[in-house]
Amino acid sequence: MSIVKNMFKGYREKDFQFDMHIEHLEWEDSGITALRGPSGSGKSTFFRLLLGLEPCPGMEWWLNEKNLADLPVAQRQLGVVFQTYELFPHMTARQNILFAGKARGQNAKATEARMLELSDQLEIRENLDQSAQNLSGGQKQRVALIRAMVAPIQYLFLDEPFSALDSDLRDSARKMVGELVEREKIPTLLVTHDEQDVQALAHRELKIENGRIL
Repeated sequence: MSIVKNMFKGYREKDFQFDMHIEHLEWEDSGITALRGPSGSGKSTFFRLLLGLEPCPGMEWWLNEKNLADLPVAQRQLGVVFQTYELFPHMTARQNILFAGKARGQNAKATEARMLELSDQLEIRENLDQSAQNLSGGQKQRVALIRAMVAPIQYLFLDEPFSALDSDLRDSARKMVGELVEREKIPTLLVTHDEQDVQALAHRELKIENGRIL
């Protein structure tokens, strides 16, 4: 089980006020868990706090009998695919992936082997030496997935992963992601506002509104 406690975070600006208030939340660590809510509901805040991208004193996130909130971000072993994929445009797909493996301290040979394994599964090996800026949206998504999973991770985060794709590509992309998560047996949090994402992929759903889990 994933157990989150004391996720309290307040934001105060001149014309804006928002409070994240989650005292205790549990969900199963298997398959895909969807976090769904409208714009401004707190999805991105929840995502960023779990990743450690923003401070949240007193918060706990228990996973595999460890409180990940106590660990530096680099030690949490989390893979992330951001909404805009965040690839370095001046690098090739291969360089983007290898850079991630090096940043996580993984052996170069292990990174190369894992990259080739995943690129074969996602049918993108022939595009590895293309510049990231020249890849299609679907290709960028696959490279971002490989980059997220090239080193060992214990949780995968997908932040609105299909919103940048043309509508006619989304069904095939959802199928690809679902098959990959099932094959790799990596628990995944899917952050989305799209009911179709939930219907196609989620094993369970958390609904968030105004910083509260419903």
